[in-house]
Amino acid sequence: MVSQPYAYRRSGLAEPDWRRFPGWSQVTTAEWESVQWQRAHCVKNLRQLREVAGPGLEDSFLDDLERDQRERATMSMLVPPQMLNTMAPAVGPGEPGFTAAFFADPVRRYMIPVFSDRRTDWPSHPYASRDSLHEAEMWAVEGLTHRYPTKVLAEVLPTCPQYCGHCTRMDLVGNPTASTGKHKFGLPPADRLTAMLDYLRATPGVRDVVVSGGDVANLPWPRLESFVSALLDIDNIRDIRLASKALMGLPQHWLSDQVRAGMERLAAKARERGASIAIHTHVNAAQSVTPLVARATQAMLDTGIRDVRNQGVLLHGVNDSADALLDLCFALLDEAHIMPYYFYMCDMIPGSEHWRLSLAQAQDLQHQIMGYLPGFATPRVVCDVPYVGKRWVHQVSRYDTELGISYWTKNYRTAVEAADPLALNREYPYYDPIHLLPERGQQWWRDRARDAAAEPAAAAR
Repeated sequence: MVSQPYAYRRSGLAEPDWRRFPGWSQVTTAEWESVQWQRAHCVKNLRQLREVAGPGLEDSFLDDLERDQRERATMSMLVPPQMLNTMAPAVGPGEPGFTAAFFADPVRRYMIPVFSDRRTDWPSHPYASRDSLHEAEMWAVEGLTHRYPTKVLAEVLPTCPQYCGHCTRMDLVGNPTASTGKHKFGLPPADRLTAMLDYLRATPGVRDVVVSGGDVANLPWPRLESFVSALLDIDNIRDIRLASKALMGLPQHWLSDQVRAGMERLAAKARERGASIAIHTHVNAAQSVTPLVARATQAMLDTGIRDVRNQGVLLHGVNDSADALLDLCFALLDEAHIMPYYFYMCDMIPGSEHWRLSLAQAQDLQHQIMGYLPGFATPRVVCDVPYVGKRWVHQVSRYDTELGISYWTKNYRTAVEAADPLALNREYPYYDPIHLLPERGQQWWRDRARDAAAEPAAAAR
């Protein structure tokens, strides 16, 4: 056998033993598989994390976490037991080295960030912004982003069953943190959903709706089913995608009788009118794919929906190697029947520089994973460029690697550019993390930051 840079191997799936955590030592399988139990026992703060992990999680880690919550976190803590159980899966809190294993764990790194994870030189890029993709600017009605010609994003609610530290919608989603307030919807939920449906009925050029938020698993099922059913009544709507990280983070929700029966009704209606429904989930590490995730995925496929697809995010220390990406893709594809679809570069939100990769690194990862997976299951690595949208990382128009500035073009106008004659000719910038640049590039950015800081002082004199 010829040696290859990556060796394919099937390792199967295993549900880590949750009873290794002192706080869950008496939890039965029936309780663990109950969505009500999972929601009621989410870890929302340091006290609860300490109670679950017991004395095996050292104070040094908890102090690090407390400082991040106080000074840097853009997302409040919310981790379902299902997700916490996949962190440091081979070590129990009572075993030597648990804190070190927990600290190094890839799922922990993005779900429970600590202060020492973050950069001290450039914790945020100078051009980072809270709504980094300018989605709210493109709302056709509140919560309905019309960025692409034939596709819309329906943000049906601002909450999730779990909060990722790198959330691209940190401006809207979740509870306020000590450092970050949150935007609030102005309209009541029912009025917002009605306004979305009215807009789509009046806009026949839209055929594709991503129903997201937040996470659709947090919308009461009757309301979600009613909204999706109403979408299916609109003749021009041909594709509906339900966005839910909870398929991985809280698979118990998608295994519940109410959800399975409702999805069967929606899938049957979609088939009757020649439309399709898919679920898009968000898995970043192979260890997150467990038997319960595979069961939930199969339950959804058995309802007759078209597909379950994964949209991961490239994150330093989580999945920034070809081996990690390929392990994840094969776990998804072979063990859980989830289609690898996209890996996004992490968006330019505040506090994200320790997670972000450069465009060159993303291009290299796309190159390294080619040829191992079937073509139909080879994920595209994409950069979501502000005011442009998703672009394959090799579609860049120009790339200044010294300054870390890439330039992108597009072939359509967003909602805010309807009257802009230059929209299709302009180049739009995207920025690499500054700490990854050569020294000359880093100095250029330091000089710009110094000059920018001096301007207000000069104006005040």
